[in-house]
Amino acid sequence: MATTATTHQTKWWSGGKSPFNLEYGKLMMWYFLMSDSFTFGAFLISYGSIRFSQNYWADPNVVFNAFPGAGHTNLPLAFVSVMTFILIISSVTMVLAVHAGHKGDRSGVIKWIAWTIVGGLAFLSCQAWEWNHLITGEHAVLVDGKIELIGQTMRGNPWGQLVEGGAVADALKNSSGETLARLVAEHDHSKTLDQLSGMSKDQLLGMINTAELHVRTKGPIAFGGYFFGITGFHGFHVFSGVIINTIMLIMAYKGVFDRKGHYLMIEKAGLYWHFVDLVWVFVFLCFYLI
Repeated sequence: MATTATTHQTKWWSGGKSPFNLEYGKLMMWYFLMSDSFTFGAFLISYGSIRFSQNYWADPNVVFNAFPGAGHTNLPLAFVSVMTFILIISSVTMVLAVHAGHKGDRSGVIKWIAWTIVGGLAFLSCQAWEWNHLITGEHAVLVDGKIELIGQTMRGNPWGQLVEGGAVADALKNSSGETLARLVAEHDHSKTLDQLSGMSKDQLLGMINTAELHVRTKGPIAFGGYFFGITGFHGFHVFSGVIINTIMLIMAYKGVFDRKGHYLMIEKAGLYWHFVDLVWVFVFLCFYLI
């Protein structure tokens, strides 16, 4: 007696358009973004655990108060707000590029992808200026009973607690003439640094107003490592997005997508770019607001 084998197939969806019918490349992009979000999440959780285990941490209103061309004007978080605005606008232009792709509008895709690339490059330029300003900046820090001028690096953090006036006066007496000359040059622009360097320590001390100095102790060394590490990792993602969008721009210009009959690759690039923008929200929150 012959037996007939039957195969039972489960029907996972009985509604309208199936959510399981997802294009392979888009699914893989979602997998990549999910794994990348775990990486960023681990970095930020690690930063938060160190940040809140310290008795004192750098105040973002003090660290990030500079603006290009504004001199010593105190503008807390103004520049990073410009950076955030640029990235948000680039996300809008990416949405418009994807929308143009859905309509098969080749010229629209080219235009909005190009503006997205401009936004990405502008953001990277702003980040480069911010890094350069922090690293090359000179901030008065009390070190071993004297004042030294240091910038924010992986090894040094000048954003510790403020030092009282009496300790500042004693530290100034123990500081080198070069340091005193640089301190005077920050507030007195009537003489060049070379002219100030030729003056005696007593003359330089008489020109320094201790009330104008903001001398601090060294802050937690971990701040620099986390800041440059996480913002640099995010900047690398922005740079990668610019490269990807540049490739998309070239392909759109050459009519590759028209010959394929769809602009799905633009949509995948858009997913990556929106992810980069979303991650910046959390980076902004952790480093610049808290």
